[in-house]
Amino acid sequence: MSGPLVFMMGKFAAEFPIDRKYAKNHMWGEQRDDCIRFGFTAYAVRLLQDVYFLDWAIDAGVDLAERQEIGSIESKKAESSLYAPVAGRLVRFNEELLSDPSAINLDKYGAGWLFEIAGPGDTLLGPSGYIEHLTGVWEIAQRTIKGQMNE
Repeated sequence: MSGPLVFMMGKFAAEFPIDRKYAKNHMWGEQRDDCIRFGFTAYAVRLLQDVYFLDWAIDAGVDLAERQEIGSIESKKAESSLYAPVAGRLVRFNEELLSDPSAINLDKYGAGWLFEIAGPGDTLLGPSGYIEHLTGVWEIAQRTIKGQMNE
């Protein structure tokens, strides 16, 4: 397999590079030396749409528990807290996103990365495992989306 895996969100094709791992909170992880760089998956970006505000509640150098709240995000569709996808030491944030988070929308698997964590990342899913996870949660997500459209 050489190209990305694809998950269909209705008519929208969400692509997932196979050279990364994935968290159930819809973040990708890419191993970079002694840490893992994280960003939002195409699935998350599609649901959020146009991210326009990002804020961190903690500083780099902090030890994190998996699912610990680390910040918040606002977009066209949602306001949400952000949680650590894995346990480990927060190494650094992508500071450029604080002044201009548009890279999250435009280059989600590149310049739109969020932060780096040093840790094992042993709870992350492989690409096919993440697609399986999406299959299980997509029905719930669709009901949520339809409910919001009916408001």
